Amino acid sequence: MNIRELIIYKKTIPKREAEYVDFPSGLSQELCSYLSKNGIEKLYSHQAEMFEIALKKNNIVITTSTASGKTLSFLLPVLQEVLSNPLARAIFIYPTKALASDQYRALLPYLEYFGEGRISAGVYDGDTPVNERSRIRKSANIILTNPEMINSAFLPNHSKFGFDFIFSNLKYVVIDELHTYRGAFGSHLANVFRRLKRVCRYYNSSPQYLCSSATIANPLELAEEVCTQKFIQINRDGSPASERKYVLVQPPKIMGADKKYYGQVQPTSVAADLIPKLVEGGNTFIAFAKSRRNVEVVLKEARDKLETESFFGASLADKISGYRGGYTPIERKKIENKMITGVLKGLVSTNALELGIDIGKLDTSIVIGYPGTKASFWQQTGRAGRSGGKCTNYLILDSLPFDQYIGINPDWLFKGESENAVIDKNNLLIELSHIRAAAAEIPLTLDDISLFPDLGETIPVLIRANELTSQNGKFAWSGNSFPAGDFSLRNIDKVRYKLINKENNKEITEMDEMQAFREIHDGAIYMHDGVLYEIIRFDLESKTAFAIPFSGNYYTMPGDNTDIRIIQGNKEMDYKRTHITFGDVNVDQIVYMYKKLQFHNHQNLGFEQLPKSLSKAFDTESTWIQIPDNVVKVYRRMLQESENGKYIRNNHFEGLCYAIKNATMMATMTEQEDIGVSMSNNASELSGNFEGNVYMFIYDKYIGGLGYAEKAFDLIEQIIENAIKMVDGCKCESGCAACIGDYKLNKAMVLWGLKNLLDEIAAPRDIKLAEYAPSTFIKKHFQFSELQGKWKEFCEYMKGNGDAFAAFLSTIPEVEVEGNTLTLILSNAFYKEWVMEENNKRSIINIIYFHTDAPEKIELRIRIEEAEEDRNNIRDKLQKRYEDLVE
Repeated sequence: MNIRELIIYKKTIPKREAEYVDFPSGLSQELCSYLSKNGIEKLYSHQAEMFEIALKKNNIVITTSTASGKTLSFLLPVLQEVLSNPLARAIFIYPTKALASDQYRALLPYLEYFGEGRISAGVYDGDTPVNERSRIRKSANIILTNPEMINSAFLPNHSKFGFDFIFSNLKYVVIDELHTYRGAFGSHLANVFRRLKRVCRYYNSSPQYLCSSATIANPLELAEEVCTQKFIQINRDGSPASERKYVLVQPPKIMGADKKYYGQVQPTSVAADLIPKLVEGGNTFIAFAKSRRNVEVVLKEARDKLETESFFGASLADKISGYRGGYTPIERKKIENKMITGVLKGLVSTNALELGIDIGKLDTSIVIGYPGTKASFWQQTGRAGRSGGKCTNYLILDSLPFDQYIGINPDWLFKGESENAVIDKNNLLIELSHIRAAAAEIPLTLDDISLFPDLGETIPVLIRANELTSQNGKFAWSGNSFPAGDFSLRNIDKVRYKLINKENNKEITEMDEMQAFREIHDGAIYMHDGVLYEIIRFDLESKTAFAIPFSGNYYTMPGDNTDIRIIQGNKEMDYKRTHITFGDVNVDQIVYMYKKLQFHNHQNLGFEQLPKSLSKAFDTESTWIQIPDNVVKVYRRMLQESENGKYIRNNHFEGLCYAIKNATMMATMTEQEDIGVSMSNNASELSGNFEGNVYMFIYDKYIGGLGYAEKAFDLIEQIIENAIKMVDGCKCESGCAACIGDYKLNKAMVLWGLKNLLDEIAAPRDIKLAEYAPSTFIKKHFQFSELQGKWKEFCEYMKGNGDAFAAFLSTIPEVEVEGNTLTLILSNAFYKEWVMEENNKRSIINIIYFHTDAPEKIELRIRIEEAEEDRNNIRDKLQKRYEDLVE
């Protein structure tokens, strides 16, 4: 295919001259001499600015562009401190082992020049040999590591193995690639630094924080949240930049014999056509693919074309290589050296090379599908042109919502701020994990209330669990020996499920419970590192799924029903025609079926029911949008019951949710599994019992919330506007998987619903309803008001469905329903407290919501009707039997 014919947009950012300044007066003479001997006679303005501010003991976050010399910016103050104070220690934290190793190589010239007696450094991670670890703890001034090692090695052992000396003399903490610490990972890291702060306080040290970040909307806020310190931001870039060309490529459409649009050619195919032309033209490049599988697909197809089409034959095919996880460290290092020395012309890589590992001088970058955030886009395209020469950056658009939005609004990439990086360090489960770890490190004192705001509620719980004991006004750890090992920094849920390859019995991956319910249920097709697996068995008891390799032409999407109940609103506002609220909700998510969707064009190949529904309920945070009455009325009139009576079709509420979710992800730097968007249950009501307002919920898919929903509240204007643009600008005729999530829904109707959030507009006329559009909505089998008369039938249905507590509810002979109150009539007073225990009560209420048309807020009550004489006889017999056993 001719690449030139596929170009839909070009932009050139002109060359920028460097802004040089003299060495700061406070920079030591020996550092000035070193820089001069290495050809650096002046500093970029931001490097000098950072050095001067650092000397004033301020915490700094620097956000200049890629290849702007950020490393030297934070290295100079650290080196000056170490050279003047040999006992000084600095910890450099990197998000990956590979990046830490690469940055260590960048330090080697300094180590060689000043000598080991002046500066010593080392990489301290899980791969570091025992002897090397001992050397680093004893003598390294600069320790390069990752968050996991700080959490599980440095802090728990602060008083052992020489860590006490490190913390006593810790002067600097350097955090590279700060923007990667968002969501659960960033929230955990913020709590790791809370623990670090109290350990440093114990050793009378107060380190200074130096951070670097890619371009995001809120770097100062993120730095202050993660490090629990005040920061100064440096963003005026004094480095030079070469002329940079950006080219957007739209793959050709796939048109059927019926002249209908069936999607587009895969961006991997376009990249495989482009790469041979770059190699033959003598360009040096890096191509970023989204998965390991795509790396291998692009690499193979490009090599095949080089061998069959090139005059030089196989010699040019050897000029390109892959680079991804799965390669050994030695293999990766060889590839890096081949690029640096010019043996290779280009690499096809996952985002493993996004974070600045040195691979030499490049003049071209290829981004195969928008990477999901502007930060990643600028990082990936920033790999080219670092040596000062001109560069060209290609973005090959995928058939996904973000890509198609960029295709019709390319200026969005180059104008305005990047996304917000969001964390919530006060998520109760995350905070609790680190309070436990902190108590095991140093007994908790009153001073720790300033670090952990929920300490007052947490300590009594841990005392009751025999994990804390009171000692002279402090609380010391008395639980297991290593609470820092009880959790992962990359997620929240402690319940983990394993996926096993049945053919070789090797573990493929592990994940939290809700992700497991959605992705590795019976019949699911799961992709890991580019390889497809079919799930053949999902075992709830062992929390294990078994899979075999899969080579079919479809993938699966879970069908779920989400019941959301409002707990309380915390803030609200009117916006245009709607009312927006942010607050706490309870989410009960039930996965009960899955769709089979064809690759490439996302056509629906049918759906299958799971043998047993999988459900999980949790409290989280949400922003909810009240849907205008005219939209609700029109959408409800379009709903149709499926032939089997179980599903609702032509459900345009789903298209509304799909568009808003993608727009929210665009604004909040989130991924599919971070947030959910769902309608209130009364939206898709067929019974005619239309009561209450209809809401769309944007909620965090993490227990307790992580701040995404709250950020959505703050950015709701931008989210709605972007959703309208994404749907309106899609090139499909009447709706597709990219813009509204389903070919069977009507784009004009979804667009009308979105626009009505802003202004009242008349509904489109003559909308043709699709013959069948499967929905994730389950028709309610029972009326709440009829439960009193149909209780036995209701219990039998639940038992057949395999629901939790169905067996218990079946033991209750009768119930009463009055208004929104369900009264269970029990025969034993003890059961009342047991049933009304918070978790049990919530589970029972969620079951009622799921299977009935219950009103938005229902009350569960207990009435005891027991035969006291019979109960006394039973108690007497039990007491006697217990005494006999004891004797």
